[in-house]
Amino acid sequence: MKEALVNRLARLLCVKSLVTLALTAVFAVMALRGRISQDFMTVYTVIIAFYFGTQLERTAQKGSGAA
Repeated sequence: MKEALVNRLARLLCVKSLVTLALTAVFAVMALRGRISQDFMTVYTVIIAFYFGTQLERTAQKGSGAA
């Protein structure tokens, strides 16, 4: 159990995760201020789609590798 928690924290500290979390924080601040530009929204959408797409791909590969 403890090893799984440490493993998750290590994966959270990947550069990809840090960039995604930082951009989400910036997005939240800009949304609260009502100042989200179309350019930022486009970049944010692409990065979030990439992040979750790679996670989905990794999960699919683990599932097919175990069979």
